[in-house]
Amino acid sequence: MTDHVIEVAYSHLYPGLILDAPADAADFLVLFGDDSESRAQLLRDSTGRPVLRMGGYMTAKGTVIDERVWTVRETVQRGNRVRLRLGRSLP
Repeated sequence: MTDHVIEVAYSHLYPGLILDAPADAADFLVLFGDDSESRAQLLRDSTGRPVLRMGGYMTAKGTVIDERVWTVRETVQRGNRVRLRLGRSLP
């Protein structure tokens, strides 16, 4: 695994999921458990809170997942990695 890759055991993100992301990367690759993948960016909203923009992708079963922005409920930095606990996705 490289520094700019996150592995998720599932084919989708969901509220409460914890992601182990690179702390210093503007964007990174997310590899899902079904071998699908998407690009993600950790950004700040207009109030300065972190949000995760996840690019659209297609699961291995052919389900199309549109681009989404997820709130981040919690961040904990450990060295060059940051653990992100996802909140809900924004409309």
